[in-house]
Amino acid sequence: MSPGIAIVSIAAVLLMFACTKDGATRTSQTAGVAPSADEAAAIAEEAYIYAFPMMENYRTMYAQAIDRNAPGYLGGFNEMVHETELLGPEFKDIVRPNNDTMYSFAWLDLRAQPLVITVPEIGNRYYSVQLVDMFTHNFGYIGTRATGTNAGSYVVAGPEWSETRPQNASAVFQGETSFVYCIIRTEVRGPDDVAAVGALQKQFRLTPLNVFLGRTGAPAATGITFPMYNPSRAKSAEFVDLLNFLLTGVVIAPEERELMTRLSEIGIRAGALGASRSFSPELRAAIDRGVGQGMVAIDEAAYDPGRLQSVTVREGNGWQGIAGLFGPGDLMRTKYVARAVAAKVGLYGNDVEEAYYPVANVDASGQPLDGSKKAYVMRFESDALPAVDAFWSMTMYSLPDQLMVENPIARYSIGDRSKLEYDEDGSLTLYIQRESPERAKVSNWLPAPDGAFSLQFRMYLPKAESLDPLYLPPAVKPSR
Repeated sequence: MSPGIAIVSIAAVLLMFACTKDGATRTSQTAGVAPSADEAAAIAEEAYIYAFPMMENYRTMYAQAIDRNAPGYLGGFNEMVHETELLGPEFKDIVRPNNDTMYSFAWLDLRAQPLVITVPEIGNRYYSVQLVDMFTHNFGYIGTRATGTNAGSYVVAGPEWSETRPQNASAVFQGETSFVYCIIRTEVRGPDDVAAVGALQKQFRLTPLNVFLGRTGAPAATGITFPMYNPSRAKSAEFVDLLNFLLTGVVIAPEERELMTRLSEIGIRAGALGASRSFSPELRAAIDRGVGQGMVAIDEAAYDPGRLQSVTVREGNGWQGIAGLFGPGDLMRTKYVARAVAAKVGLYGNDVEEAYYPVANVDASGQPLDGSKKAYVMRFESDALPAVDAFWSMTMYSLPDQLMVENPIARYSIGDRSKLEYDEDGSLTLYIQRESPERAKVSNWLPAPDGAFSLQFRMYLPKAESLDPLYLPPAVKPSR
């Protein structure tokens, strides 16, 4: 099971998180006085939006590292697992998978000691190691952009580790949570390159710090009972119990302490695992109502991205580009609505400096893209090709399932690593249609389904001019 990295048409809620409709910040109630039903519902809404990305993260962790019977089980904590081929239409575990990189994954349990990630010499190839904490903050990157392509060893530590960087380690990444997701993406230049990437993947290593340093006697983490992830409970007043479990392994930043005090009024506090059992029927009903309000608030965030503070949206040519949904804690902490929206539509998305993902669902005239009705062209002028330091691609997804499209030439994406034919003036024309074009155009053909579809552009290591303003690809125009 691979994590989703692409973002679809996204948006933001109309109200800022932790504010009432008139814009006033919610304040906690008088100490010792139980909140009213409306106050409890408001606090629960706030808490649910705060908790949603953490719970989505835990859902993935539970399936991949804890539940041995889950279809997506990867083998437990502190083990690295590699995908050995590019994803295609047969992959249906997540929506909008990429067809550009091969993945490696590891869930890190850092309670006992840090882990060391050792990477090989990569050479002239893009790769990234993304470190995601339980808040879903991207707290560290190893790779082409962040650390270069030389071999190295990097310590990943939890919040309680206090030693200095080992002399033979290149750097230390210390997170604010005891569990961390490590996602490695390695560029593949086509089907003939898969074996070479597989050989590189085998050189990525994950080593306990004591083994890396040659110390005997590995420290042991204390026993832990992971609660089963239950989607219905996560959407009810019982989400409080899961959040209370998740709070036991994180550091709460000073600017969030007031929030934690407010949330404690409905039983939210680290380690209070059975808090919901003591809820009165009235309190349970109020929290259930607040959860519903929180779910609506996150869903409404799909319609107005420009209204969300800290998020940049640019639209044009039938494309939408967005920045500001993913990043480190310093950027995302307290931006709870943005964090929740990101988790809903693109869990584990990259920082925009690492990868930028414009999306098109309509053509130049605003009509839905549909391979059963039209054929399309995209023309890039020679001075308007995507400006990247790594590579760019465009992937075809059928709608509504948002999966890759089976086609006679097994081409699911197209980009600068494809064997494209450029015009004499350096411009580039792409053909997007269900039926094969004439032979001279097949090299530039991205097959479309017999129905509605969406295009996902991906720019790896976008240049500065691609982000300010956000780059929008040329319009997708009907050719007939």
